[in-house]
Amino acid sequence: MIANIKKFFNDLSINSQSESKDNLSIEMASTVLLCEVMRADGKLDEQELKQLPIFISHHFQLSQDEISLLINEAIAMSEHATDFYQFTSKINTAFSISEKIEMVKHLWLLALADGEVSAVEEHTIRRIADLLYLRQSEYIQAKDIIIQR
Repeated sequence: MIANIKKFFNDLSINSQSESKDNLSIEMASTVLLCEVMRADGKLDEQELKQLPIFISHHFQLSQDEISLLINEAIAMSEHATDFYQFTSKINTAFSISEKIEMVKHLWLLALADGEVSAVEEHTIRRIADLLYLRQSEYIQAKDIIIQR
């Protein structure tokens, strides 16, 4: 009996996880990755929070209310995420190489919004770029463009 109950809840959990990955929008996947960089150094800086809606409104046709809701949900999702793969895989299917490079540029812009890039933020961006299948040269180029601004 207990084994059947455990199996039921385990199956329910697996089904809900696969459904949530399938229903993940490109807007949410992108915003969660941005939130991951924001949260990487352990603090949500006000300047970083100001940059986030700018990226979202630049790339996606959403109202201000939709952007606010998206950010709130993405922060919550970021806090509970165990890896980046579910988000980067969505981006890999939807974005071209140039769009992925733009994404990495925005990750750098967000990390620099507070005036400094911590080692953990840089590491997070590097991991995301790797999962987006960007070459080392593409990653460095994106970084250099933003750092030299």
